[in-house]
Amino acid sequence: MRRAAHQILDLPVVLDDPIALRIVGPRGADAIRADPRRYDSRFGRALRLFLVARSRCAEDALAAAVQAGACQYVVLGAGLDTFAYRNPHAGAGLRVFEVDFPATQAWKRDLLSRTRIALPESLTFVPVDFETQTLAGELSAAGFRANQPAFFSWLGVSMYLTREAVMTTLGFVAGCERAAITFDYMLPPNRLSWIGRFFFFLLARRLAAAGEPWRTWFEPDDLRQALAAMGFAKFEDLDGPALNARYFGGRETQLGGVSIGRVMTART
Repeated sequence: MRRAAHQILDLPVVLDDPIALRIVGPRGADAIRADPRRYDSRFGRALRLFLVARSRCAEDALAAAVQAGACQYVVLGAGLDTFAYRNPHAGAGLRVFEVDFPATQAWKRDLLSRTRIALPESLTFVPVDFETQTLAGELSAAGFRANQPAFFSWLGVSMYLTREAVMTTLGFVAGCERAAITFDYMLPPNRLSWIGRFFFFLLARRLAAAGEPWRTWFEPDDLRQALAAMGFAKFEDLDGPALNARYFGGRETQLGGVSIGRVMTART
């Protein structure tokens, strides 16, 4: 809904995603137009713009990876990500693997069917139940080749997992041939101002009550050192002000003040 709201409320768009409007359906799009203030509060706007900026980061880094020879794109925790249905690199042979929990992926496929969004030949769904299956095993069974150049994105996931689970997944990516990944992560709450910590714990409490508590955050220097130890060699780590400068011309100052998220791109 926030990516769809971006198409309606923010011009020019940073993330051109017409599929987002289609997947939420006419009623969803009408709801945004009927009550734009619901999505354009101070916090809502900052959150929306961070979400589209992190997706744009991933897609920009993917484009560079394709130029360098990547032929596989793995979307970890794909959710309602829409890239595969507007893939500008399909003609170059880019194959997209969407990885998600089986029930979530089944819900998405039903939604795609009901909104008549066609499944491209370049897309492969990879349902993974991490309690009984491994990412490496299921990707391999789906046709992914770890010895061929690949790009991964992993957005809106790391903060909900244990640190061990995050590191295990990043270690798998580092072990692939000529691999790169864009993912977002959260700063520790003690890095924030007192008002920032107040909003952090307010939102954390709401998420925990909904059954999805935040579990993990990182100090940037510690994360970079851990990634380097895995075999990653090049890093781009963008905070709110850097995203604001790159994608919004410096006009969205709340993107840095409200967001506690950062977007990391790491390459082997």
